[in-house]
Amino acid sequence: MEEFQGRIGKDWRSSEPWWPPQPKPKVGTPNVVLIVLDDVGFAQLGCYGSNIATPRIDALADKGVRLANFHTTSLCSPTRACLLTGRNHHRSGMGRVADLAIGFPGYYGKPPKENGFLSEVLRNVGFATYAVGKWHLTPDDETHMAASRSSWPLGRGFDRWYGFHGGETSQFYPALYHDNHSIRPPRSYAEGYHLTEDLTDHAIEFIADLRAVEVDRPFFLYFCPGACHSPHQPPVRWAHRYRGAFDDGWDRWREQTFDRQVAMGLLPEATVLSPRPDWVRSFGELNQEESALAARFMEKFASFLSDTDAQIGRLLDFLDDLGELANTIVVLVSDNGASAEGGPEGSINDVRLANLDPATTSEMYARIDEIGGPTSHNNYPWGWTMAGNTPFRRWKREVHEGGVADPCIVTWPKGSLAIGEIRHQYAHAIDVRGTILQLLGVAEPSHLDYVPQTSVDSASFASILAPHAASAPATRTTQYYEMFGSRALYHEGWKAVTFHPIAPLYDDKNPNDDFDEDQWELYDVTHDLTETRDLASEYPELLESMKERWWREAEQNQVLPLDNRVLWALVHPKPDQRGPVDTMRYFQGASQVPEPVAIDLKYRSHRLFVDFTLEPGDPPAGVLLAQGSALGGWSLYLLDGFVHYSLNLYGKSITTLKSSSPVTAGSHSVLFSFTKDERDGGDALLQLDGSADVSLHFDRVPPAGWNGVGAGLTCGYEWGPSVGQGYAAPFSFPGSIHQARIEALGPKVRDPLAEIEAILSQQ
Repeated sequence: MEEFQGRIGKDWRSSEPWWPPQPKPKVGTPNVVLIVLDDVGFAQLGCYGSNIATPRIDALADKGVRLANFHTTSLCSPTRACLLTGRNHHRSGMGRVADLAIGFPGYYGKPPKENGFLSEVLRNVGFATYAVGKWHLTPDDETHMAASRSSWPLGRGFDRWYGFHGGETSQFYPALYHDNHSIRPPRSYAEGYHLTEDLTDHAIEFIADLRAVEVDRPFFLYFCPGACHSPHQPPVRWAHRYRGAFDDGWDRWREQTFDRQVAMGLLPEATVLSPRPDWVRSFGELNQEESALAARFMEKFASFLSDTDAQIGRLLDFLDDLGELANTIVVLVSDNGASAEGGPEGSINDVRLANLDPATTSEMYARIDEIGGPTSHNNYPWGWTMAGNTPFRRWKREVHEGGVADPCIVTWPKGSLAIGEIRHQYAHAIDVRGTILQLLGVAEPSHLDYVPQTSVDSASFASILAPHAASAPATRTTQYYEMFGSRALYHEGWKAVTFHPIAPLYDDKNPNDDFDEDQWELYDVTHDLTETRDLASEYPELLESMKERWWREAEQNQVLPLDNRVLWALVHPKPDQRGPVDTMRYFQGASQVPEPVAIDLKYRSHRLFVDFTLEPGDPPAGVLLAQGSALGGWSLYLLDGFVHYSLNLYGKSITTLKSSSPVTAGSHSVLFSFTKDERDGGDALLQLDGSADVSLHFDRVPPAGWNGVGAGLTCGYEWGPSVGQGYAAPFSFPGSIHQARIEALGPKVRDPLAEIEAILSQQ
């Protein structure tokens, strides 16, 4: 706090007031818009060689600079931490995505305060700061309404936020947050709701609210649509935009894209297209069902991306209408390479993949018209992932170029940057922050809100953005990579890299998973961007020196210990500070409770108890308790006058119990009990008003989660799309719920980890 510089006497007559000066940027300071796309590969934007229509993003490239050698961490949360903190991702505790946090400093899942965010720096010098869209920088167990908000956007320097936690959400039924509270989407799917449009509306609203009060205060907008992370769900108006456009398949698409990239000057003419890996089938090998599915999956991705481009255009048009676009620094990046999480055949529900029960080709083909809609959590097959990262090898989550080489576009019409030029100098996501601050003329602070700041890794690449700076030296010459045990080091035009597979049996004591046995490769990436000529045997001493340098970087950046256990981390989250939670009470109409902090019923016997009253005239219909959505979950509800319980097995099947007696006006109690057996299922019993009613045996319950897109536990309504059939979410209960209680009875009969290991051991 600055020392008071007025005068204080005995009373106001002998006193002189003084107000501490407020930070105010100099006149003419530009706005900053940082746009972060999700899972968009190097080749998927039009200006990077794609035939997918992205005219508004292409126009940015035409008016600014395209980086053709820009790199990320290979995963979303870590890259976003790099962009905002300017520090390497492990130094910010984000060695992997926030929801896979483990108990080591490099992997805590949230950046510390001594690694201040760009939003905190800019707010302290007078900027308005807004975050819109995906956050994914808060651990799962801190995303609920009882949590501290210290790692939420408003706790990290943003004045306002409208968006979602986690890596993904439904585009039609998103788990939304406004500032520091959970909200429902403003419209329904039936009313034409789509998340990207909603996010754009709020970005425009935030800026409009600012300009209604302060006409010249610069703003920082961090705009992060869900696109193009799965589920690839375009709005209905875009649903058929690309019908038939990808029928020729990924091999032909990849070749044509590569030719365009070379013609554009994105790649040197001597660049070799990396070969299709042997674990990805050629498109010609697919049968009719498989090829039709593959094409449809890609159609939805393309529609999703093109709509996002249109919404970005709408935001830019608003800035242009304000007369501010010319004096706005716009940086557009993707956070990692295209995603292979859809598997070799594609997926209509990633929750099924997590439960090791993927849909068959025949089932997906029978549901082909659902792909891209609210009942499908769709992700394309590996072939399109490979194509999306043209011309590079491998993909998201790995540190070969396909996982870490990404688009980056920088424009600032009033800033004397190059126009329509391409740069081939090496750069990394940590350098974006330093570049923005240098363009603004803002120095890195030594303290933020009295917290001493750590050293910043960011090396501004502003010098290569100037006109005719194609031959300017790169500002970064060394960068390490690590993700789930895969490692790489870039140094002065060379790259050493090793792929380490995800732990096959998810056993924390697996003796066969030896990182020292990994085979390292060596590439001269100045002349071999696509990593097609391994020079490890020709330059063994250089390779050894680069490996040694990698270990030094790892020790300096909190990378150790190496850990490739992905599914293990999902089923072994950090200890619950609440201790054992076996009984919980939930309240009608309250915010949804995210699955990580809802009472854990997986593979446990349990009971649901609800005491409620229906007044005369209230329709006997509505949800009492529910968890999940059409993609998986359970719901206890009234429909057509009867009590129902539906178990939705991750969208594969729905099993329903229905009471034999109707519910009339008055007070009632419902008890649902489930007794887990020693195998995969258990016995269910539904009771109304204390009388045994109906029972049923469930053959299988999910071992690893109900739902993966943000629909948590709710009381008195569902989040949507509906778990059961015959009604539409939210399907609010019209009466009064006096008590809703869930009891977990005893330990897990079989641990989800043991179940998954048992399945894997049979494959």
